[in-house]
Parts: sequence; structure tokens; C-alpha cells
Amino acid sequence: MKKSLIALAFGTLGLGIAEFVMMAILPYVAKDLHVSIPTAGHLISAYALGVCAGAPMLTLARKLPLKNILLGLVALMMIGNTCAAFSPNFWTMIGARFISGLPHGAYFGVASIVAEKLADKGKGSEAVSIMIAGMTVANLFGVPLGTSLSTMLSWRLTFLLVGIWCIIVLYYIWKWVPQVEGLPDTGFKGQFRFMKTTAPWLILGATMFGNGGVFCWYSYINPLLTKVSGFSAESITLLMVLAGFGMVVGNLIGGRLSDRYTPGRVAATTQIIICFALLSIFFAARIDWLTALLMCLCTTGLFAVSSPLQISIIHFAKGGELLGAACIQVAFNLGNAIGAFIGGLPLEAGLGYRYPALIGAPLTFVGFVLMIIFFKKYERKAIE
Repeated sequence: MKKSLIALAFGTLGLGIAEFVMMAILPYVAKDLHVSIPTAGHLISAYALGVCAGAPMLTLARKLPLKNILLGLVALMMIGNTCAAFSPNFWTMIGARFISGLPHGAYFGVASIVAEKLADKGKGSEAVSIMIAGMTVANLFGVPLGTSLSTMLSWRLTFLLVGIWCIIVLYYIWKWVPQVEGLPDTGFKGQFRFMKTTAPWLILGATMFGNGGVFCWYSYINPLLTKVSGFSAESITLLMVLAGFGMVVGNLIGGRLSDRYTPGRVAATTQIIICFALLSIFFAARIDWLTALLMCLCTTGLFAVSSPLQISIIHFAKGGELLGAACIQVAFNLGNAIGAFIGGLPLEAGLGYRYPALIGAPLTFVGFVLMIIFFKKYERKAIE
């Protein structure tokens, strides 16, 4: 495995911890900053807003060497998380979380292009999946570690360690990632020209709906497992590690299959598998071992579509590859937010914790339909 791809994965590892650990340590942050847990939930939204705001920033940095952009984004990641570690009150923490989110989508966009350029011939999707692997490892090991540190010592230490990790990432990107050929400058308006075509919107829509469907269910996974499936509270950590393992496996499988069968076909197949898995969770939620197996299948699928979607947008966003690749992360975060909201509606109506999975299934089916249209109308023609 190339060291340059490992260095890029180090960056997504830091981003993954910064994004997902807040959901696990929210009660500790709320207590320390003297706010309610629902109010502290705005810290998750602040990060997501930063992701959305940071993607268009790439249009201003389009003339810079790609390696220099990566270094700048990691430096911004370091500043945001360090500020979060030392935030004296809730409002400074909101600002720190927004800053932490700014480089997220932009980093994925630039790193995807760099990874594809560094890949061996015919291995572009696999190279992108290696870059994304840091995010899955964050869910497998980083988030549980951050949660443990927050429980035993302080939640601030978690964000401080992410800030320190960013210094390591800066060093290895500087040392291991070579200068690669930049993208042709199509001008400021040229960066947005790809949005006039249908194919990128199909990819972005599939990302948003597909992830939205999964997060309808995943946002409420803890009470589903404990209150419906009958797992003990003590077993949740182990189950989350199992879910993280599924993410790691799915990411690597998705990249390899995309190089063999085309990204659109792999993404469409994965979306329909997730759809049936969510329906199965609704009907089989009281069978503990089957629910755990289906959970792992869903998280495997969640990241099996990541590299196919990321590589697809690069190929169909000509002239605006940086912005297009970053927009995938914007669509991903919008899907998370929409899914969590829609998934909560049946719970507010008094229905059981099985119902978010039932509502998520048609959303993933929409993602499947969009990817089928993309494959048949655009991708298949491009490869013929």
C-alpha cells in the first residue's frame, strides 16, 4: 500500500473522530458547558453547517497546488479542534465546531482527486476507498476511545488529541504525498458549470437519499437494540465496534468492486441491499442475533457506496472536480440531518423504535432508482 494513500487516510481518521464523537459524548459536553442536551445538539448542527460552507471555499483555492490545499485544510482542522478543547463556554464551542467542519468536505474532495492521480492504472476507486478508510477506522476505534476518555477524564482531551493528531497528519502529508499535477483552471464560473448537467445531480441525490435512509434508522440504533432487541446497555459498545467493523469492510469492498464493475452499478446494487436490510430490521427487530447481523450489513453498505459515489462525481463534474467531490460530503451531511429528523417523527407520534427503519427503506430505494438512472443514461454510455 502506498504511503501517500496512508497519509491521506490519516486525515480522514481525524475528521471521522471530530464528526462522530460528539454524538457519543454529548451529555458530558452539555453538563460541562451548562446547557441542556437538546441545546448541546446544536454543536452537531454547527459542524454540519461548517461542512456545507467549506465546500464552496475550494473555488477560491482552485489555482493552488493540490498538496498545498491539503496542508491548509489539515491546519484548519487542527485549529478548530484545539479551539474546541479549550472553549470556555457554549458559544465559543459553537464557533469551534463550525471551524472544525469547514475543511471536512473540502478535504475529501481534494484528497479524492489526489488519491485517484496517485493510483495505479485501473485502481482509482480502490485508492479512494483507502483514503476514506480513515473515516471507518475512526468509527471502529477512534470514537470508542474518545468516549472512554470523556467518561474517565474529560471530553476536552478528546478534541485536544484530534488537534495533536492533525500535527502528525501535516507532517506525513508533507513528507509522503508528492506534488501531483493540478487541475486545469476553468475560472470561477467554470467550477459550477457541471451543475448544469443531470448526471452530477443524480449522484448527489442518491448520496443524500441513501444516507438519509440509513440515518433514519442509525440515529436511533441505541434504543432499538436495548428496548426492542433486548440487548443490555453494557453490550452496546461491543455492538458499535461490530458496526464499525462493517464500515471498514464495506469501504474496502466497495472500492475494489467499483474498479471491476463500475461505480454506478456497485452503488445501485448496494442501495437496494440496504433497502431490504432496513425492511428486515423492521420485521425482525425482536430477534437479537438477526438484528445485530442486519445492523452490520447496513453499516457495511453505508460505506460500500462511499468510494463509488466519490469517484463517480469526479468523472462527471468536469471542470469543477474539486467542488463536485466536496459536494458529496455536503450531500452526505444533509442526508444525515434529514434522516435523523424524519426518523424521529414516528417516535414523536408514539410508535416504536422499529419504525425509523421502515421509513428509511423508501429513502434508500429512491437512492437506488437515482443510481440506476445514472448508470443506464450516463455511466454505461461513457464506458461504451
